[in-house]
Amino acid sequence: MTKHWLDTTEYPFTSNYIDINGHKLHYIDEGQGETILFIHGTPSWSFDFRNVIKKLKSSFRCIAIDHIGFGLSDKPEHYDYSTQNHSKTLESFVIHKGLQKFTLVVHDFGGPIGLNFAIKHPDQVKDIIILNSWLWNSEDEPEFIKLSKILKSPLLPILYRYLNFSPRYILPKSFGDHKIPKQLIKQYTKPFANRTQRNGTLAFARSLLQDQNWFQELWNKRQTITNKPTLLIWGMKDPIITMKYLDKFSIGFTNSKIVRLEKSGHFPQEEQPEKVAQSIFKFLNER
Repeated sequence: MTKHWLDTTEYPFTSNYIDINGHKLHYIDEGQGETILFIHGTPSWSFDFRNVIKKLKSSFRCIAIDHIGFGLSDKPEHYDYSTQNHSKTLESFVIHKGLQKFTLVVHDFGGPIGLNFAIKHPDQVKDIIILNSWLWNSEDEPEFIKLSKILKSPLLPILYRYLNFSPRYILPKSFGDHKIPKQLIKQYTKPFANRTQRNGTLAFARSLLQDQNWFQELWNKRQTITNKPTLLIWGMKDPIITMKYLDKFSIGFTNSKIVRLEKSGHFPQEEQPEKVAQSIFKFLNER
């Protein structure tokens, strides 16, 4: 059922659903050709890839999921919203759809979620595209130390559940020169209609404190995918996921190319979608 708040001009796609773990997972499946699978982070959903998909779907089959708890997927109040379980759900989705030899695009928490799948199933992933993400323990980084003080606050659950803190306040402040228009912010806040539907974003915030060792384990196991053709598209004005993260990815993934977007912050696919789409198109065609 179409949500009354959904801007179908901005997001003119056909909604699809599959049942996973007793809950409906929403996804879009647009275009034809080699498959590109888009994995979002927090507090976003497939919406933030919409303008990239509009550009690519004439040449590629573009699939983008909404994690359970996000976007147009179900948002049960009581659910295992751990990052690890999101990755298991992704695995179930790929198996259900029978996807093979696809390009994996990950952003933010989509990084550990999607790359964990790729590490486990390297033969199913042909290429990797990473936008402003991570895959290792960041506890000693100054930006993380500053952020962790907020994450450890006893007020955090209240901010997330009652004020919709992540999409309402954190998301707009993470943009670079291209600030998000006010009318678009609604497309990120409205999926979390009430406090019972906001446990997904809260769980991702807690994951930053609880899962650093798991992130490092993934980095240590990256050898199964480290030689795959990899494109790193980076918003250079990201206040948290800075250039140091880009440098580490480029060293750790030996077959990588870099596209630096000097004016973008944390959401290059929302801030400069044409450049992101052009970079992906060029990368896949050159390959």
